[in-house]
Amino acid sequence: MSVDLKRGETLPIHINMTFPSLPCDVLSVDAIDMSGKHEVDLDTNIWKLRLNSYGHIIGTEYLSGPGGTGPWSQAWLSFEGDKVGGNSDSIIVSMRVPFSPSIYYDKGHHEDSDEKLHAFGFDQASENLIKKVKQALENGEGCRVYGVLDVQRVAGNFHISVHGLNIYVAQTIFGGATHVNVSHTIHDLSFGPKYPGIHNPLDGTVRMLHDTSGTFKYYIKIVPTEYRYISKEVLPTNQFSVTEYFSPMNEFDRTWPAVYFLYDLSPITVTIKEERRSFLHFITRLCAVLGGTFALTGMLDRWMYRLLEVLTNKPKARSVLR
Repeated sequence: MSVDLKRGETLPIHINMTFPSLPCDVLSVDAIDMSGKHEVDLDTNIWKLRLNSYGHIIGTEYLSGPGGTGPWSQAWLSFEGDKVGGNSDSIIVSMRVPFSPSIYYDKGHHEDSDEKLHAFGFDQASENLIKKVKQALENGEGCRVYGVLDVQRVAGNFHISVHGLNIYVAQTIFGGATHVNVSHTIHDLSFGPKYPGIHNPLDGTVRMLHDTSGTFKYYIKIVPTEYRYISKEVLPTNQFSVTEYFSPMNEFDRTWPAVYFLYDLSPITVTIKEERRSFLHFITRLCAVLGGTFALTGMLDRWMYRLLEVLTNKPKARSVLR
């Protein structure tokens, strides 16, 4: 162990999570750190996979795709094809066309809802978003969020929630914070590349809510780690420990449910080295094994000799007495 002397580097955060009760359109990844940097709805190498009620992929969305600056110009749709072999999903047809929520709605069937939304003063984009998300909630859609966040190497937090929505839009969609279900499964959460034998304590974590809502907080202590291979190659990464806390939501709370990951870095770096034992050490262990084997066989030989001697001498002694 030694003091961590790294400066000015970024901290990679690998995330892979599934939210079975929230559509992709309402989920956002936000981050804030001790330096005062606050980013809402991060789009650095983050993908979202739309899931149906059975957990199968029905579309993808890449938040930082090339070209376009509007909220829909960077999103692309993929359509799910037939299953291959009956046990896996395969996207047979992929249409790279700009995504527009309005293509999913028939204007003739939504005139009443349009009038209600206009009464609240929402613009066309907000109206389309509200209708699309409500339809997705009725269909039981979920979302899988995965990618890499590059944050500053200081204490901070990132969270996945509906905070990217306008509060009035969120209120119209969900009817209140208590109806936002942040049930989730953490498939992978790590702070750097993996090395042999590493254990990330949050991998495989499943947290499901039923008839309730609330905020999950994971307090993470990151330990900078260097893994040195026999080839002298150095792999810089991080280990971490975690403490979990859940805060239930009530109707008087002014906050919205979310899943928080609050992290802090240890000032100590742990170095793990791969080493090959010397030939002299091998000879010493071999001699110890051979010596122990000879000693044990010698003891067994003496015990067997004495046992046979006792068994063969007893009959002779009895015949003499007679």
